Amino acid sequence: MTYHECIHYLEEEVGFGSVPGLSRIQALLDRLGHPEHNLRCIHVAGTNGKGSAVAMLSSILQKNGWKTATYTSPHLHSYNERFVINGLPISDADFAAEITKMRQHCLTMAEAGEELPTLFEILTAAAFDYFSRMQVDIAILEVGLGGTYDATNVIERPILSLIMSISMDHMDFLGNTLEEIAAEKCGIIKKNSPVVLYSQEKIVYNIAKQTAASLSAPFFCEMESQVIIHQQDLQKTVFSVKNQLIEYDHVQLPLLGDYQIQNCITVLNACAVLQKFGLSFTEDKIRRGILSAVWRGRMEVLHENPLVLLDGAHNADGIAKLAQALPHYAAGKEITLILGVLGDKEYPLMLQQIFPLITRAVLTEPISQRKLALLDLQHAVEKYQKPIYLEKEIPQAFTRALSITSKDDMIIGCGSLYMIGALRDFILDYDWRNDL
Repeated sequence: MTYHECIHYLEEEVGFGSVPGLSRIQALLDRLGHPEHNLRCIHVAGTNGKGSAVAMLSSILQKNGWKTATYTSPHLHSYNERFVINGLPISDADFAAEITKMRQHCLTMAEAGEELPTLFEILTAAAFDYFSRMQVDIAILEVGLGGTYDATNVIERPILSLIMSISMDHMDFLGNTLEEIAAEKCGIIKKNSPVVLYSQEKIVYNIAKQTAASLSAPFFCEMESQVIIHQQDLQKTVFSVKNQLIEYDHVQLPLLGDYQIQNCITVLNACAVLQKFGLSFTEDKIRRGILSAVWRGRMEVLHENPLVLLDGAHNADGIAKLAQALPHYAAGKEITLILGVLGDKEYPLMLQQIFPLITRAVLTEPISQRKLALLDLQHAVEKYQKPIYLEKEIPQAFTRALSITSKDDMIIGCGSLYMIGALRDFILDYDWRNDL
């Protein structure tokens, strides 16, 4: 199949949707000869912060000489972004070869009357196969949904399980309480494999610690770190940190947002733990790795005058973190919000957190079957009594926002990664000479 035929196969023939369980991907990996067994893996779970942690860890490992692969989801622009080795996405030709191979095995499974893998399971198996063929040193795997029954959880003994911030999200799949969701995320913990946990609520800490203890998994979580912030602006954040695992002065972090400081501290803790278990790092290369980390679409500045910032915050916890960070970058500016959300998110709480900070909003719809319809979103925001504009198409939403925002003020897009990807595409191709 060609690259475009592969995309058609995945989206139209296989289709979207999530079905819990590991039996389908196990059957597919059986047919592939279990390429995942050839990989040393770092497994990353959590509600928010996974992608940022993967970006920082990958950059650090590369600076220290490791051939590093990352498997992340969802993508902003193309499926190729999900399969990356040393910062380079998989080529169209290699992607087509992998998906063609997966399709052939799926056809054989269908003929045998076996249950067929989902889209995400096919992509996960393809990632294992591709990374194995490319003989990477370390593969960093981001959980797609939850942990216990996520397709990435077929790996048997990761060199590290890293669990980032856990909050309420995907309740239809993971449970209706923080305890249930935490238990699902902690399903990535494996026997005798070290665990690093992001500093968070005690209830999550207790579940993670108990799970690790039951599996004899060395457990590390620094609930209290001494942190000094020296600089926090649109250029970078500079901070110092000290806890029982690490001590760093004046770490330079290019990723914006208060929450990225704790994400970075967790990654630094992870590096210290990896060193305890045999990986070799130098402090200079750790620092250089952090300084080189890139995570597109997350507190990303795409233009100045007006300041245009995109953030992938797509659930209540993510929006709360965005709202906490905004005052550092928006002082004295009016804010025009471009907002599109999915209907299965806690969008009333998301609105409650972000609307007090904005001046006006342009409402739109993400490119997803799960989108919240424009009129439903309008109804939900009316009580905030802010000027509201409706633009169903994302490009029109941006041009409308630009037309009502002065050059000294700010446009921020958030609410859904499905929206952010399309919005980012349009902004990157936008001819700013129209507005001179």
